[in-house]
Amino acid sequence: MEDLWSLAAGVFQVWMFVVLFLIMLPAMFGLSLGVTGVYIRILVQILEWATIRIQRGRQEQPSVPVPLPNGIIERAGGSMMEQMGHHHHHHQVGSEFCLSDALYFYKKGVESIVDDQVTQRFSSEELASWNLLTRTNQNFRYISLRLTIIWVLGVLVRYCILFPLRVTLAIIGLSWLVIGTSLVGFLPESSVKNWLSELVHLTCYRICARGLSATVLYHNKENRPQKGGICVANHTTPIDVVILANDGCYAMVGQIHGGLMGVMQRSMVRSCPHVWFERSEMRDRHAVTNRLRAHVAARTKLPILIFPEGTCINNTSVMMFKKGSFEIGGTIYPVAIKYDPRFGDAFWNSAKYNMVSYLLRMMTSWAIVVNVWYLPPMSLQDGEDAAQFANRVKSAIADQGGLLDLAWDGGLKRGKVKDSFKEEQQKMYSSIIVGQNGVAPNLSGSSDDE
Repeated sequence: MEDLWSLAAGVFQVWMFVVLFLIMLPAMFGLSLGVTGVYIRILVQILEWATIRIQRGRQEQPSVPVPLPNGIIERAGGSMMEQMGHHHHHHQVGSEFCLSDALYFYKKGVESIVDDQVTQRFSSEELASWNLLTRTNQNFRYISLRLTIIWVLGVLVRYCILFPLRVTLAIIGLSWLVIGTSLVGFLPESSVKNWLSELVHLTCYRICARGLSATVLYHNKENRPQKGGICVANHTTPIDVVILANDGCYAMVGQIHGGLMGVMQRSMVRSCPHVWFERSEMRDRHAVTNRLRAHVAARTKLPILIFPEGTCINNTSVMMFKKGSFEIGGTIYPVAIKYDPRFGDAFWNSAKYNMVSYLLRMMTSWAIVVNVWYLPPMSLQDGEDAAQFANRVKSAIADQGGLLDLAWDGGLKRGKVKDSFKEEQQKMYSSIIVGQNGVAPNLSGSSDDE
């Protein structure tokens, strides 16, 4: 029995040595020993071999299912004005009503029922090939004995080695965040307090990032958000905060929570001017805007981090940006975030998983590999309103991250389509039939209005 306790003590000492000196200490100084990079390269080779083996298995075993493509409908391009214009021009009916116009709306309705562009953004991204995680839709681990052995070894590595290590780092990082920010909060307002606060936040987020085996590639660092500015980014997961704060400090904006999240929020706000709101205050849009404007007006405060979509999207698209974030004023610093789905599904489906379940899934994935692009700062142009500015920033983020640029509101995740959007479609069709100001529009498709 004593030998068993001695062995356990020795394992614990080795474990803490690895955690403290080989992971935490380099993370605190923003350094890397290169272990994660080697691990990712090995993973890439294994996944490439598994892909080849699966393709061979499909040829040898016709019963093996073939993954469906991302889209099952080939949609016609162009707006309603363009498609109806071509149809009217072809049938030479001008701008008069045509009974066959109903087929356009019928076709769009069937397309939305079968394969709409909204609800599929709130489910996990489909993979072209299995990544040796049982949670993916296409499960191919029984194709061959070698593939099964690799899968079993992967389960042992992820659950018996990586998971305990990641939990240890997460507990240390979060505990340090609560204790460190609370202690810094007792200091009087000064440049020293601000420096210590940024140091504590940066150190803790880097430790938490190592706890997820995160490999983050930052591009165009010369465009990093500056103090007094507003950083806006597409939103895939709560981990977005850890990914961005791993490279710089931000003032967070969000609703006050209870439980562990509430404890963290109260400790963080003592040392750093984060902007937390009560649920009742969140309904008052003007109160929120005024508090954010006051923060931006103080040019010495950290840049505000905002996710204008208001909900998590599945790493394939960027949905409508709420214009409130662009009515504050100041300089906007767009950031595009794109996760590599081969190593794990970073998307948080809040309707399916609570926060604890989601974090457990992340800590048992292979790794978090993500690219972050800092885009050049953008400002409101002359003659441009907040909604147009938000769309321009959204398009820039989608283009840089290789994401689909969708005009749909992410609020449709839990709500219905607004009547105003239906009315907009009706007005658009009316303008085709009646014409603007009583003049029939050009239906030949040669107009350059779009």
